[in-house]
Formats: sequence, structure tokens, C-alpha cells
Amino acid sequence: MPEAAPVMVSSQSIVVIAIVIAVLAAVAWALRRTTSLRRSGQVMSVETALSLGERRSLVIVAVEGRRLLLGMTPTQIGLVAELGASFGVSLDKSLGTSSGVEQP
Repeated sequence: MPEAAPVMVSSQSIVVIAIVIAVLAAVAWALRRTTSLRRSGQVMSVETALSLGERRSLVIVAVEGRRLLLGMTPTQIGLVAELGASFGVSLDKSLGTSSGVEQP
């Protein structure tokens, strides 16, 4: 079997490879930064979830200033009710607890 000839690498090739690696690192950093910025300004959040057993649950979700009570099963998600701002106070009264949140 013939021996392979040694490959000569020029300094220009090394510089080009270094630049490509630097550009890839900068793009990765920028993507990570924009993703974290998008997460901090979330339009939707899950406030609480209550398991009802056997992969069924009720979830309160805040979306664009609205609070929704959703029923979730393995095959579907359904709107149970749209909750008003005073729902937390009503819930606290019925449970006999206090969340410390004052309503106007």
C-alpha cells in the first residue's frame, strides 16, 4: 500500500478556519440571547395546575391579560371558563384562606 503524502496547511487556511469558528460562536451567542429575551417577555404563562387523576387536569393560564380555566385530557384541551379578576378573592373566601392580593 502506498503511503499518503503529508498535507501542507498554510497559515491562510488556519486564519480562515479561525474566522469561521468565531462567526459560528457569535451566531450561537446571538441566538441564545434572543431566545432568552423572548422568554422574558412571555405573552402566556401557566399560573397553576391541578391534577384530577388519570392524566386529567385543570389549568389556569394567563394569555394576553386574560385568565382561562382549561380542562385537559390526553386527547383534548377545552375551555371551561374565562376567569375574571375577582376569581382569586372568591376562591380564597370559599377556601377560607387569604392570598394577600387586594382587589380594587
